[in-house]
Amino acid sequence: MSKSVLNPGRIRKINGSFAFVEHRFLQEGFFESLDKAELQLYFFLVLAGNRAGVSWYSYERICVMLNIILDEYIEARNGLIDKDMIAFDGRVYQVLSLPGKPFVSEDRLLRTSRDMETRDPAVIRRIVENALGD
Repeated sequence: MSKSVLNPGRIRKINGSFAFVEHRFLQEGFFESLDKAELQLYFFLVLAGNRAGVSWYSYERICVMLNIILDEYIEARNGLIDKDMIAFDGRVYQVLSLPGKPFVSEDRLLRTSRDMETRDPAVIRRIVENALGD
């Protein structure tokens, strides 16, 4: 397979500020370990961050820019935190250096009441409705 440049007039170059993603992200399975919303949020935070990976976008603005609902944002944010890819203090985000290896969930099956309460949409809806008295 030829690895020559397809359009020599459009070779990309760094002009001004830039963001980067390590090759390890793709080569070592980090890309595969994230779901769609986690990928969207991760790349947004990479692009938005300063040289230390820090950004200050509000969750409202992020949801609008990524065209996701609040629940998707929360799940993606929490997933990236659980996978040790970002830090968050309630206001500020930091994209972290990649951990030694990607987080791989061993089991996505819901087995306990706690699993149901945190990951089953029907159970969550019932909890919310009961809390609201409806």
